[in-house]
Amino acid sequence: MAKDEKKSSWKEFFWNPRTREFCGRTGSSWGMMIRPKGEQLEIAYTMEFTETWERYIQGLNNFLSPYNDTAQAQTNYECKPDQYFIQEDSGSLKNFPKRSCQFKRSILEDCSGISDRYYGYDVGKPCVIIKLNRVIGLLPSKDGQPPYVTCGAKRYKVGKEEWADDSDKLGELVYFPPNGTFNLMYYPYYGKKSQVNYSQPLVAIKFLNITMNEDVNVECKINSNNIPEGTERDKFAGRISFKLRINSRN
Repeated sequence: MAKDEKKSSWKEFFWNPRTREFCGRTGSSWGMMIRPKGEQLEIAYTMEFTETWERYIQGLNNFLSPYNDTAQAQTNYECKPDQYFIQEDSGSLKNFPKRSCQFKRSILEDCSGISDRYYGYDVGKPCVIIKLNRVIGLLPSKDGQPPYVTCGAKRYKVGKEEWADDSDKLGELVYFPPNGTFNLMYYPYYGKKSQVNYSQPLVAIKFLNITMNEDVNVECKINSNNIPEGTERDKFAGRISFKLRINSRN
């Protein structure tokens, strides 16, 4: 392949104007993201050494700052939960800008950084926050069943035909909000220009007794009766995998 062809092919991988795909995915199938950000989706630190985990704390603080309860109360609307917040236009009169529902940081309880400013990292019970990609017009559920997150041990290959997972190392998990749900009132999303103050709903997972001093491979996925699962082309839509390693000298 000629040099220019290689360059063009590489650029098209990042953004393909014909298919409107970014890194091989369309906007409607981009999937999930986690916070705090770790190197190559790995969150690793040593409990006794503050400097190894303080960047995770700072990252979570920065990420959650727009979700402060006071900021949300000032800029966003207190919506009725458990139903879509549909804002119809009146004929040729556009309902613009559209209102956005409050997502207050306190909803995340033990993972909000309010009652525990270290998000459990100092005691080996870290919080990880999940958010979904914004997809304009998405109605992620039918029959009033909200989408929800579940996390478990990720399977990985250990031999030619052998697979393993870290179920015995994962320990107990707790979700915030309860059951890891994304309330329907945050949907549909009308776009950045229409909803300038839109706050994506979040789900936090707290790892209560993960095995220390070992790699633990985790996979979280979105469960919904109105979002198609990953296809052969996009196997990772609606799921994300990451590694946790919490070291302790004790």
